[in-house]
Amino acid sequence: MHHDTDLITLIAVGLALAFVLGTIAHKLRLSPLVGYLVAGIITGPYTPGFIADQALATQLSEIGVMLLMFGVGLHFSLDDLLEVKAIAIPGAIVQITVATLLGWGLAWTMGWPTLDGLVFGLALSVASTVVVTRALEERRQLDTLRGRIAIGWLIVEDLVMVLALVLLPVLAQAGHGEAGERSPLLPLLGWTLLKLCLFVTFMLVIGKRAIPWTLERVARTGQRELFTLSVLGIALGVAFGAAALFGVSFALGAFFAGMLLNESELSHKAAADSLPLRDAFAVLFFVAVGMLFNPAILLEQPWQVLGVLLVIYGGQSLVAFGVMRLYRQPMDSSLTVAASLSQIGEFSFILAALGLGLGILPKAGHDLVLAGALVSIILNPLLFALLDRRQSRQLAEAPQEAEPEPLPGPSLELEGHAIVIGYGRVGSELAEVLRERGVPVLIIDADRDHVQRAHERGIPGIRGSAAADKVLAEAHPDKATIAILAIPQPLEAGEAIAKLRATNPTLTLLARAHSDAEVRHLLEHGADGAVMAERELAHSLAEMVLSTPPYRALRRTIPA
Repeated sequence: MHHDTDLITLIAVGLALAFVLGTIAHKLRLSPLVGYLVAGIITGPYTPGFIADQALATQLSEIGVMLLMFGVGLHFSLDDLLEVKAIAIPGAIVQITVATLLGWGLAWTMGWPTLDGLVFGLALSVASTVVVTRALEERRQLDTLRGRIAIGWLIVEDLVMVLALVLLPVLAQAGHGEAGERSPLLPLLGWTLLKLCLFVTFMLVIGKRAIPWTLERVARTGQRELFTLSVLGIALGVAFGAAALFGVSFALGAFFAGMLLNESELSHKAAADSLPLRDAFAVLFFVAVGMLFNPAILLEQPWQVLGVLLVIYGGQSLVAFGVMRLYRQPMDSSLTVAASLSQIGEFSFILAALGLGLGILPKAGHDLVLAGALVSIILNPLLFALLDRRQSRQLAEAPQEAEPEPLPGPSLELEGHAIVIGYGRVGSELAEVLRERGVPVLIIDADRDHVQRAHERGIPGIRGSAAADKVLAEAHPDKATIAILAIPQPLEAGEAIAKLRATNPTLTLLARAHSDAEVRHLLEHGADGAVMAERELAHSLAEMVLSTPPYRALRRTIPA
């Protein structure tokens, strides 16, 4: 075997273990994040057996942080925040403040310095966007008022944490300085804010024009790999340039790159093309975080772990519930937001790792943050299950409190309709053709902008994953005559087809495919037919060729 294969070994073993354990976590109805973290624990130095190279894992996790923050910026929506600003902004600020103070209080009882305690509390004050979004999507609540409040709340938390990533190195330097000497805080803070302002100005003046312009020029070449490379080059290049030229963090640079890229009309394509690499490095990030965790802390310091959970539930869930009730929100909405914020995730890991690296968070603090994340993410589905049971019981008895909801668009109460899953380039064209022929159409798409565009054209639309039971149920497949899956993801399409077939055995199911293997996969899951785009395009072009004068005679000789 070749020497110096530590990087290959780390990626191969880390991704393979993450895949196996993430699949097991999903089967247990837990977030796959739990499986990724456990994969890191297994490959880390605190468990027997294989030990991966931690230095390499740390560098890979930095790339993971950049791409994670790029994704946060790419999906950042100021409109979502402004829509619920009256509750989300003050609520999130109060909740972060209370959770941080509670975390600091817990750290004080353990004899930690003030700055260490504040970093510890801050890491316990922010929920996982991944976990919350998935839980709300599964329950068809992303576009409800309670869902928008929860997402707006998370946006405020993310913005506060982005600011914390900028200020923590300054506070660490002011607290320690070189050779243990303290550096004056105000000059350091002023210099940091000046560099931050210069970076923001540069990005808003030059980056806002240069980034979309570059993407549009690359898109015109028609080279998909060049477009994907340009997206990743912008994400990592801006992150590196922000750190090298302006002294701000990689994370902040990547966040701004994604936020400005969101201004481009090609943002959806950029998000889709960069998603596989972002997901892969995000998994490596969680694996690297797990490698730093010493699971013995669960047995050695059970009371401290319990204290962390009390901070998470008391400083996040209870405060969020109280704020929602203070603003006279319905009980179900208040409980949903409280359950959404009853865990911590990726930003907590980023802050804890930064604090550990800067020397302003002890190793025990880092372990406690990870322990709190693992336990709270595992318990989060149980809280939502209790909430679902409560809501089901209320509906069965007598609904006592109705939540005011904005009009979701055209009515979903249709019969004999066609369900079009995916409202991108293919799905939108298909929906328009069907409507022109008088076929009632209902669309399903996970992208809010796509659903909004459908509503503007008078088409009923549902936002969510087509593989989610509640999403499919809301489309009334039992009353539909046909469903067409126009999404390019064969795995999600196959799962949706199987569920649609089980719900309505007489439903005609058609799907889109890009290879013979995908066609077989979709047919095996119950599709009546699968159209391979490339083959249909070739047939259409051949028909056009044979319609031209030189080849009309040949066309008559070719059997249909």
